[in-house]
Amino acid sequence: MTITRIEPGARMSQAVVHNGIVYLAGQVGEGADVTAQCKDALASVDRLLAEAGSDKSRLLTTTIWLADMADFAAMNAVWDAWVDPANPPARATGEAKLATPDYFVEFIVTATVG
Repeated sequence: MTITRIEPGARMSQAVVHNGIVYLAGQVGEGADVTAQCKDALASVDRLLAEAGSDKSRLLTTTIWLADMADFAAMNAVWDAWVDPANPPARATGEAKLATPDYFVEFIVTATVG
C-alpha cells in the first residue's frame, strides 16, 4: 500500500495519507488570542485536507487541545462557524500544556480521502 507524506520534515510530516485516510499533525495558528489562533489553525487544516484530496465534510475525528479550558467557548465559536454542520466529526477537547506558551490551541484531524 502507498503512503503519501505531505510537507515531510526531519521530525514529522504535516499530513500522511494511507489507505484512503489522511492523518494531520497537530495544527496550531498564529495570533494574539485563541480566536485568531483557531482561525489560522483551521485554515491550515483546510489547506492540508485539500492537498490530500479531502475537505472538512470528510472529517472522521478531531482532537482539540486548549492550553486553558477557559478558552472553550471562544474556541467553540470559531469551530461552530467552520465545521460542516451536516458532517460533524467525532470530537474530543481537553486541556494540555502545548509545545510553547505562545500556543493556545491545537487541532488534530483525521479524514477520509476521495
